[in-house]
Parts: sequence; C-alpha cells; structure tokens
Amino acid sequence: MSTLLTFFRVCLLTLITLTPVYTQAADTTAAAPVADADAPPKVNASVELPKLQKILDKIKSQVSGETNDSKLGQLNDLALELSTNADTLGQALIPQRAQLVAQLAVLGPEPTAESGVKETPEVTRKRNSLESQKSKLDDQVKQAEAIKGSALNLSAQIINLRRDAMKTQLALNSGSIFSARFWAPLFGDQSLDGEKISDFADELVATAALSWEPGWRFGTTAWLLGALAIFILGRRYTEEFFAWISIHKMPEGRLRRSFLANTIALTTLLAVVLAFNFIDLAFTRREEVSDDVQNFVDKLVQLSVICGLIAGLGRAFLSTRRPSWRLPAISNEVATALKPVPPLTAALVFVFQTVESFNSSAGTSVGTTIWANGLTALLIGATALSISFRINRVRRRMAHEGHQPEARSTLVGLIQMAITLTGAAILISLVIGYVTLGRFLSYELVWMGIVFGSFYLLSSLMTDACESLFSTSNSTGKRLQTTLNIDERHLSQAASLLAALGRTILILFAAVSLFNGTLGSSTPIELLQKALEFWGGKGLESLNIVPAHLVNAILCLVIGIYVLRSVKRWLDKEFLPKTTMDTGMRVSLVTLFSNIGYVLIILLTLSTMGLQWNKLAWIVSALSVGIGFGLQEIVKNFISGLILLTERPVKVGDLVSISGIEGDIRRINVRATEIQLGDKSTVIVPNSQLISQNVRNATMGNAQGVATITLTFPLDIDPVQVRQLLLDVYNENERILETPEPSVSFKDLTPSGIVLSVTGNVATPRQVSGAKSDLLFDILTRLRKEGVVLSTPQTMVIERKNGNLVVKED
Repeated sequence: MSTLLTFFRVCLLTLITLTPVYTQAADTTAAAPVADADAPPKVNASVELPKLQKILDKIKSQVSGETNDSKLGQLNDLALELSTNADTLGQALIPQRAQLVAQLAVLGPEPTAESGVKETPEVTRKRNSLESQKSKLDDQVKQAEAIKGSALNLSAQIINLRRDAMKTQLALNSGSIFSARFWAPLFGDQSLDGEKISDFADELVATAALSWEPGWRFGTTAWLLGALAIFILGRRYTEEFFAWISIHKMPEGRLRRSFLANTIALTTLLAVVLAFNFIDLAFTRREEVSDDVQNFVDKLVQLSVICGLIAGLGRAFLSTRRPSWRLPAISNEVATALKPVPPLTAALVFVFQTVESFNSSAGTSVGTTIWANGLTALLIGATALSISFRINRVRRRMAHEGHQPEARSTLVGLIQMAITLTGAAILISLVIGYVTLGRFLSYELVWMGIVFGSFYLLSSLMTDACESLFSTSNSTGKRLQTTLNIDERHLSQAASLLAALGRTILILFAAVSLFNGTLGSSTPIELLQKALEFWGGKGLESLNIVPAHLVNAILCLVIGIYVLRSVKRWLDKEFLPKTTMDTGMRVSLVTLFSNIGYVLIILLTLSTMGLQWNKLAWIVSALSVGIGFGLQEIVKNFISGLILLTERPVKVGDLVSISGIEGDIRRINVRATEIQLGDKSTVIVPNSQLISQNVRNATMGNAQGVATITLTFPLDIDPVQVRQLLLDVYNENERILETPEPSVSFKDLTPSGIVLSVTGNVATPRQVSGAKSDLLFDILTRLRKEGVVLSTPQTMVIERKNGNLVVKED
C-alpha cells in the first residue's frame, strides 16, 4: 500500500509539474522591445528545464525498480508526455532566438581596428548582452533536445521491459491447477495474506459504515434505490422506447434492426455503468474515505464499462425477446441456448477482475494472485468451450427432429473454431502449469469478442443508415434527389462511398483497440483518446502528415476536381468549338489539359496534407526499379501518348492503317488509342506502336481518295473502244472528281489477255469503297451491253485414256 501511495504521489507531482508555466523571462525583458498586449508571453526556460530534468530522473528511478506491467505502462505514458513537453519548450525558444539574431543584425558586426570606426559603449554593451542571451538560448535548446531524446529512449526501454516481463510471465510455470501448490492459498498457511485481506476488508466495511451513519443514511438509500431502478426499470423502459421509435419512426428496411440492436447494447451499457456510479456515490461520497478504497471502487466503476459491453453486445446479438429483429442469422434454438453465456461471462469477468483488484489493493502474495488468475482463466476457458458444445448440440437436435439448421457462412465457422481452439488452449495451459498464459489468452479472447462485436453492430448501423438516407423510397432520399436534381444511381454511389468510409474508420478504431488495449487495462474512453492522438498527428510524424490537415486536403481534392471538370466542360462545349481548330485538335487539347490538371491537383492535395517528399525517397527508389523492369511498357505508352497529343501525327477522326488494321481514330488516351473499324468494333492499340511502327494516315493533309479498278480483257478486243467505255463510266459517276481527270493505263499484256487499269479521284478516302462498288456495277452493265466480255482464266486438265496422256484446256 505504501508503494502504491508513493507511486500515486510521484504521478501527481509529475502531472502538476509537467504543466507549462509561461512567465516573462527576467534576463530577456531588458533587451527585448516593448511587446504588444496580445503577444504570447515568453517561456522561462531557466525555470522549466530543471523541472523537466527532475521529472525525468524521477521516472528513471521508478522504472528501475518496477515490475508491474500496468505501472510500467503509466510510466511510459509519463515519459512520452515529458518528451512532448520538452519538444514544445524547445520549439517555443526558437522564436526568441530568431528575435535576438534579428536584433544583432540591426547592430551589425563588431567594428575592427582597421576599419577606423568606433562605436559607443552603449552599443557595445548592448551587443554583448544580446550575444550572451543568444548563447544561453542555444544551450537551453540543446538541453531541451537532450531531455526529449532521453525521454524517448526511456520510453523505448520501458517498452522493452514490458515485453520482456510479458515473455517471462507467459513462460513462467507456476504449477498445474491439479497440484497442491496452486490451491495452497485456500488450504495452506497464508497468515500474511489473510492479515492483508482482513485489513483491506475492514477498510471496506468501515467505508460502508460511514455511509450509514445518521445524516448520510437517507442519501445512501436513495443512491442505491436509484441504481436498482436504473438497472432494472430504466434499462427495460428505455429499450421499449427505442423499440417504439424503430417501429413507428424509422423507415422500413434493415435500418430498423441495426438501430434497435445498437440501442439495446447501448441501453444495457448505460444502465450498468450508471448503476455502478450510483453505488460508488452511495458509499464513497464522504471525504473520510481512504485513497485505497476510493481507487478500488474507481476500478470497479471502470470494470463496469467492460461488463456492460459484454452483456449489452450479447443481448443485442441474440435478441431473444424479439427474434424477428435479430441482426445476425441465428436460429431461435441456438439463441436460446446461448442466452446465459453473455451475462455469465460478464459476471465472471467482473467477479475475478474484482478479486484481482482486491488483491492488488491489499498487496497479497504472488501465490494468491496466481490462484485468482488461474481460476479466472479456468472459468472463461470452460465458458468458451461450452459455447461450441451448446451450438453443436442444438444443431444436432434440430437435424434429428427434422428441422433444417440455419446455413452458416465460412466466417461464422472460423469464429466458432477460433473460440473452441482458444478455450482448449486455455485449459491445456492451466493443466500443464502456465497459469499466466491461460489468463492472458482468456482475457484476450474476451477483449477480441468485445472489439469484433462492437465493430459488427456499428458497421451494420453505418451501412444501413447510409442506404436508408440516400434511398429514393424514403423521404430523405427523395428530398435530396429533388434538391440536388441528380440521378438515383448517384445517390446509390454516395451511399456506398459513405458506408465504405465509415467502415474504414471503424476498422482503424478496431485496429487501435486490438493493438493498444486489453481487458482490464483500457476503457473505451482511453482507446478513443489513443485513436485521436494517433490521427491527431503523433502517429504520422515520420511522414510529417498532420491528420488535422486531412480535411483541408480532402476539400482541396474535391474542389480541384470540380473546377477541373467545369473548365474541361467549358473548353469542350463552349470555347474550343468557336475557334478554327478541327475536332481532333480540340479533343487533343482537352485530353492534355485534363491529364496535366489531375497531376497538379494530386500534388497540391499532398502538399496541403503536409507530406514531405524527402520522406518518400524509398518509395521513389522502389518505383524507379519497378519502372526499369515491370512498368517500362506503361511508361513507354504514357510518353508516346504525350507525343501523340503534342506532335499530332494522327488525331481523332483520322483514317489510319497499322498492322493490317484500318479504321477511324475515336480516342487518344494516355496509354492506348482506340480505333473504330468499319463494323463499329474497336481495336485498342498501344500508343508506342503508333510511334514506333509504320502508320498510314489516309486523311492527313486533306488527302483525296483514289478509286482504282484493274480488269483483264481478251486479246481480240478493241482497246480504244474499251478505254473510252471505261472513261465514260468514270466521268458519269458523280463521286469522281473532274480534277485530276480519270485515266486508263495499259498495265500488262499476258497470255490471259490485256490488263487495263482505270483510276479516278474522290473527295475523301472514306468514299473509295462506295465509289468502286458503283463503278463496278456500271462497268459490268456497260460491257455486257456493248458485247465486251472479260477474260476468263484458262485451266489445263491432264487425263490418261487407254494408256495415253490427254491434255485439255478450258
């Protein structure tokens, strides 16, 4: 008890002395100019630094002789707070130093003998005073940095001590629960422990007697009746009130069930916590109550939060009073079988945590503490195994009676398996003598159940609330749709986005709870403070990201994207169509502007967040290696896309041919280009191919199309007549241009006949195919009318008749 009081006094002294004291420094007041009334007072480092050093020495002395894990954790928090205060003090001295440097700059350097300039003794005295103050501030800044570094090193050493102590405790074999050593505190000679327990029990009895003295008896009775009323009637009628709200006020859908489940857990938690607070006020409201008793009762009040969570989450999950409102897919038979488990677990945790707190306050021996820990682990492990046994027994009975049990997901099966294996591990560790390990596993099992259960209820509520808020079947969704004039799918996207953001936040809080809290050592308020401290800047100092600036960064990102899209829409729809640029040039400019704009917005957002690029050198190095190996094709296509958008060898709307593919360019993206074929299908061509391969741009430079038809005629035709016939057909076609005029050329003279080629130009290459089709129809019709036939290919057939070879030509 004396050790606990000493530690409490040291912590109280530390918290008091760590409060920054801001006074006007006596040695800098004379040299500094008159400050404004609103200017912050300067830090008196001469007073604060010795205090910080004294506190650091006290923490070191406490750490050197401490083995209790919870007290080491408190000392670690004090060391971190000391480091923060030392850093704050050092940062507060920097502006004072800058002011002194500016004043020295005004006085200028000390004149030398060669310069022949003499200064007055007052200026010399002033310079010497300022330089002395500057030297003193430099020493104080160094001392603050040294205290900060020492505090951080001490925190690291405390963490290592706690880790080593945990390993030692987990590896300590204190005897099996079947051994006489384990049960010695009950049947052995423990006179010293009995005396300590009796003394502390007498203190508790004396405290209860104080509350029943005349003049205090009525208040005590009122507080106890209030606790009983809140625990029974308050919880019940509050739960009924929220159920009425769910039925009559909440919109139809899953939100009703998730809202009611969360309110059941919340009302149970509030009822338990308020009832214990009322009991605390009933017995410990007098000033005569000792510190040990007050600390013991305060621990019970904190423990009521954990027990209320266990009972509330169990009632919310099982919902035996309203089976149709049950949130998880659990059959009524299984829920009824598991109904005693949550209150039993809460009772076991409360009873044995109370025993541990009692032993800690009374200062009992190690054997008594181990006995209490082992009994706690034994009952919690047995409860964990009973959960699986009850579930399996009920499911087997349902199957035997012909009722189909509810379908279980893989996740539910894994959770049940984990509970079973953990319960078995707890019992095995107790049997072989590792009581501390069993106690650790049992409390971790309960803590993880609390964290995952809370996450499930809150995430369900978050998802259902977002879907209900933006659903057009409800009044809120209809009002949003009418007010914002947006499509229903956009509301659905907003609901999904907000739900995902909420679940992400819940996952982060769950991670903080799992890594920074354990049963009996953390409360929800402490975990919330740790999470806020982490996301308030302390957890991201290595990257110089201040999460308080995340809101500004998000606003910068949203506003930047909105402005970029508005300007892009204005360029595409209003400004560029009024210029003389063609469609391809306009599309290229808009795409290039959009790409550059998104890069600038991302850089501006990261800058607003406070990200230092020099902290990401390892990312840049890894990215360079990735570019050299795996990302070279992507980078090559990206650079090629920029070249296509700037040099514009091809543009949107051009008719191109590449690698046997011919079609119109519809879009030039950063990585690839989309080419639409004649059948309206699209071919995606990497930009690097358009740069490195031979590409035919049929429409570049306002090129005309050429319609060329090659025909083969027999040798006995009149060439002049056929030539004129072909020219007449070309001249009569409205698509054939007059300039340059059509022409017929003699291509070849073969055994098959005369090969003539007729050529004419059309306005664009896209008209070539249609023009050739029309010309062929007209040419064949005119040739048949004039009696001119085309040459047919000759074939040679060799047959054997009567032993002789016969050659036939067709």
